[in-house]
Amino acid sequence: MTGFTTRPEIRGTFGVVTSTHWIASAVGMSILEKGGNAFDAAVATALTLQVVEPHLNGPAGDMPAIIRSAKTGRVEVLCAQGVAPEAATIDHYRKKGLTLIPGSGLLATVVPGAFDGWMLMLRDYGTMTPREVMQPAIDYARDGHPILPRVANTIAGLQDFFETEWPSSAKVWAPDGVAPAPHSLFQNPDLAQTYDRLASTKGETRKEQIDATRAEWREGFVANAIFEYLADARVVDVSEGRHSAVLSPSDMAAWRASYEEPLIYDYHGWSVHKTQAWSQGPVFLQALAILKGFDLGAMDPSGVEFVHTVVEAMKLAYADREAYYGDPDFSEIPIDVLLSDDYNKERRRLITEKASFEQRPGRIRGFEAQADAYIERASRDFNVGPVEAQEPTMSHLTEKRGDTVHLDVIDRWGNMVSATPSGGWLQSSPVIPGLGFALNSRAQMYWLEEGLPTSLVPGSRPRTTLTPSYAEKDGTQLVFGTPGVDQQDQWQLIWFLRFIHFGMGLQQGMDQPLFHTMHFQSSFFPREVKPGEIMIEPDIGDQVIAGLRARGHKVTVAEPWTVGRLTAAMREPCGTLRAAATPRLMQAYAVGR
Repeated sequence: MTGFTTRPEIRGTFGVVTSTHWIASAVGMSILEKGGNAFDAAVATALTLQVVEPHLNGPAGDMPAIIRSAKTGRVEVLCAQGVAPEAATIDHYRKKGLTLIPGSGLLATVVPGAFDGWMLMLRDYGTMTPREVMQPAIDYARDGHPILPRVANTIAGLQDFFETEWPSSAKVWAPDGVAPAPHSLFQNPDLAQTYDRLASTKGETRKEQIDATRAEWREGFVANAIFEYLADARVVDVSEGRHSAVLSPSDMAAWRASYEEPLIYDYHGWSVHKTQAWSQGPVFLQALAILKGFDLGAMDPSGVEFVHTVVEAMKLAYADREAYYGDPDFSEIPIDVLLSDDYNKERRRLITEKASFEQRPGRIRGFEAQADAYIERASRDFNVGPVEAQEPTMSHLTEKRGDTVHLDVIDRWGNMVSATPSGGWLQSSPVIPGLGFALNSRAQMYWLEEGLPTSLVPGSRPRTTLTPSYAEKDGTQLVFGTPGVDQQDQWQLIWFLRFIHFGMGLQQGMDQPLFHTMHFQSSFFPREVKPGEIMIEPDIGDQVIAGLRARGHKVTVAEPWTVGRLTAAMREPCGTLRAAATPRLMQAYAVGR
């Protein structure tokens, strides 16, 4: 299929970088131009995203990546998802009268993970020093960058709250009592100094220096500043109470980012790689397993039948996510069953011509109680009070709510990175004085109930929504992903299906109208459930929207060009590299040559 695209699809042979902000993409490309590889470029891109999209990610957030090494040919998952602190017990939160972990403030903090993950990637797969990859971020934080209107508006909307309740945040985000104007040059000198000190560690070799940088983060001046602040900090969060953190110095000192094997599923000749069930990654594979039995290629890729079939498959896959996913190190996850042909044949039979309003996790022998527990949980009306201060839990992208960032990089040698950093949002936790960044709020994804794969357990990983992707077929290799909370694997799935079944180019697929379901339980506070609801972009057409409503779907029509922030990059067997980025929000960009 050919036709008009909002942007050209980038093609070349030297390297491509695509991310959710044009400055970060340009920084990554500059690293490739200096002789760095895809891993060096990914780290520089990511650190810059922390500066230019601080409402979407930060150094103390979390990060999963799927990486491919040209030297070994191996595909691995890098897990930089921090774990629950040792003092983070269900009893601790229950004694505070809480039924849900707040979506903001200090109670929601797990061990910071993102920075250590990037340094681990740099050490084991990169070629450059911390100084070389961190300098662009240092420069933009020190000298300023044109602040996005969405960031400026987020700060302006929270300025009074910051000044009253989180003064350390007011000092950084509204210095001298003035919120930044959209597109004005914004500086974060504290963050610049933090990065600069981390880049100044010493070591006899590059690897030793990187290890020294990691140690300085978890046990040196960064950790010292964090725990000096947390020692007596009690701050207001979305529960409207004042709470202290449970994170301790030993939690941070003991944790390290790590590598693990990806989950792999074969679909129409493509080998699709995702993270394990501590993220929502397997839900993408489950949806493919259900859809494998439909002739999607015979449908209109933006027609009623296609949208309905994909939405109903996603409802079933996400119901299983809610019932069965969690940290495999702490819970038995029946992943082999969930991805098996027999199981998905039965799941497929549940899809009819009408929209389902039921929560329908599969029945797996020995795990029936988990399915029942989800159905009961999804029926509750959590009395959590006002949620205006609660942040990234959007149904779709808006001015006032953020979510995450994404980047994809391929170099001339065939090294590849797909990463989805998040957490440490400026609007969700107070800035650590002197460091210029906030802690994360990922603990809100745990349940304060015993016996679930997502129960709060010290040392476990929260079941995150972050889910980068890698796929390959006959020598063609593809990395892709998107921000979007619970929508990440929905938007990626739709784009991937259009790419596979309809021959759409990378950019063409991103320019097509997107949709998603809100039928299942949200991963974020206050854990809303919206049975039968879908959101869809208006350019899908009035006839399709009417057809979906006729099938029983509760359709919300989004504002034009507001659903999805996909990026992707591909390497073809001949060595040609391709990349694309969504036009939505007008800030993601792909670059390359």
